[in-house]
Amino acid sequence: MKIVALSGSKVGTKTKTAMNYTVKSINDKIPETDVTLIDLADYDIQFSDGRNYLEYAGDTKYVAKTIMEADIIIIGTPIFQASIPATLKNIFDLLPINAFQDKIVSLLVTAGSSKHYLIAEQQLKPILAYMQAQIVQKYVFIEEKDFYRNEITSDDVLFRIDRLIEDTVLLAETYIKIRKEKEAAYGF
Repeated sequence: MKIVALSGSKVGTKTKTAMNYTVKSINDKIPETDVTLIDLADYDIQFSDGRNYLEYAGDTKYVAKTIMEADIIIIGTPIFQASIPATLKNIFDLLPINAFQDKIVSLLVTAGSSKHYLIAEQQLKPILAYMQAQIVQKYVFIEEKDFYRNEITSDDVLFRIDRLIEDTVLLAETYIKIRKEKEAAYGF
């Protein structure tokens, strides 16, 4: 099972901190999985211009192709000005409409204020549903107060991230099993 942990911003440290913890937790709890952390701050991504994602070169092609080959995508995003970052939206724009078909997608959101907790519901989930994702309904929302010196200090947040990983992998395994049973029923 291939997992991509996507840190969806070029600036800030909180989302990156949360995604690093997420990847470490996956590696500790499910060492047999293939986990790739893509921190958009580490890549030079072109703006989408409508081409097929395979027609891009360099970092843009690598990031898009890695996401397309994943079974599970865990998206980490900060909330800026009550919206998702343009860098994350650009990733969605680079991919085809059905990019997340047969993929499980879960969300981890960092924000400076509790007032932004619905951005995932109002912006991210509709985009992901349009792109055919099987979305893990619960997401982890982390506020400014849960961090201190680039560390997550809330045990509750750490527990919720671990639970999100468990729920995400369980949902992926369930969908894989259902698809195999459905394909076996055709008899060819």
